[in-house]
Amino acid sequence: MAKIKSAYFCQNCGYETPKWLGKCPSCNEWNTFVEEIIEKNIPTVVAFSSTTRNARPQTLQSIEQQEQPRRPLLDNELNRVLGGGLVPGSLILFGGEPGIGKSTLLLQVAIEQNDLKVLYVSGEESEQQIKMRAERIGVKNQGCFILTETNLQNIFKQAEEIQPELIVIDSIQTLFSTQIESSPGSISQVRECTAQLLRYAKQTGTPVFLIGHITKEGSLAGPKVLEHMVDTVLQFEGDRNHVYRLLRSIKNRFGSTNELGIYEMLGSGLRQVENPSEILITNTDSSLSGISIAATLEGMRPMLVEVQALVSSAAYGTPQRSSTGFDTKRLNMLLAVMEKRCGFKLGAKDVFLNIAGGIKVDDPAIDLAVVAAVLSSNADLPVDKSIALSAEVGLSGEVRPVNRMEQRIYEAEKLGFERIVISKYNKGIEQKNFKIQLVKCGRIDEVVKALFA
Repeated sequence: MAKIKSAYFCQNCGYETPKWLGKCPSCNEWNTFVEEIIEKNIPTVVAFSSTTRNARPQTLQSIEQQEQPRRPLLDNELNRVLGGGLVPGSLILFGGEPGIGKSTLLLQVAIEQNDLKVLYVSGEESEQQIKMRAERIGVKNQGCFILTETNLQNIFKQAEEIQPELIVIDSIQTLFSTQIESSPGSISQVRECTAQLLRYAKQTGTPVFLIGHITKEGSLAGPKVLEHMVDTVLQFEGDRNHVYRLLRSIKNRFGSTNELGIYEMLGSGLRQVENPSEILITNTDSSLSGISIAATLEGMRPMLVEVQALVSSAAYGTPQRSSTGFDTKRLNMLLAVMEKRCGFKLGAKDVFLNIAGGIKVDDPAIDLAVVAAVLSSNADLPVDKSIALSAEVGLSGEVRPVNRMEQRIYEAEKLGFERIVISKYNKGIEQKNFKIQLVKCGRIDEVVKALFA
């Protein structure tokens, strides 16, 4: 009888060692090694049958390029984040917190795509539970097959019979391969199952969605090599206490990682939010101080966000600086610029900043709106609701230009804003090309006069 071989794997990073270690030499975490059996005395099982060929090295010029157009989905938000649709043979990892709506979104894609034969594999729910959710969303695709299975070899057998054009796995942590003697969800099982699914996707040209769990720290569960193996990593974010969800691309071999998809969670499924500004701007009749509107970009998508600030006298000796959705270090820099260059005494005051809608903004064009909101709250003077701002603020107090200014101006114009404050150093921006009034400023004190004069 053959001896069963085992190894120790780090549950944090996937590092392998033949003996137990207290500290992982790769990620420096303590007490993360567990023993797993890596070889079982069973005959080798072929996961799926396909026409194989012996790979030979070729020059780049001798490789024939085959036309493989993307497969657009009916979900425009998912299309945008993927880079224009599904690439044949791509492997997509879809992560997010429990209950955020990962299964709902991909089931919605599967049952709404009429022209696509889909195999939806679930290792977490029964057929009846999936049927209940699908009835709530509304079944439209007659070619959507449901399979409740966790054995990877059986999944490949069913896929070979059905020949699907898209496979959804819910979730990768529930699958197991009979070639590995360890429990589902372990480091070796997740790695082996992903490797076999990757091989299947590349050889058959079938795109595969993998739903993945996340750890309590917010990172994707399983070995880090999992993110290296797949073509695209998507992150589904949002607060379960709110109805809006954000879909971001962390890694994408076939498109940009700067795109953002926005959904609204309803009883009938997830609704695509075509106009993000509708959820990021508060519709109030009263004029309140400490609020300004910034014209920003997420990838190629222009949108307007509401910046909220609160400035109050510090109750204790050290003033507080807190921000949500905006870099705290950049907030401190902007406060220093306002005090040094413009004479506003904010060193002894608490400053709290919030980007409405629960999103995080990295665009430097939001700087001017942050300055306007802080000054508005400090003086208790409201900023006119018909004014938007879009410019970067430099350390010398100058208002600096930002890229793709025309898109930002058109977005503000489309939403009914009457004026937009921009840098006077933006080249090629002429008033005659826009209906909205352009207010061009070169320094912060000019912006203050334009807003509060």
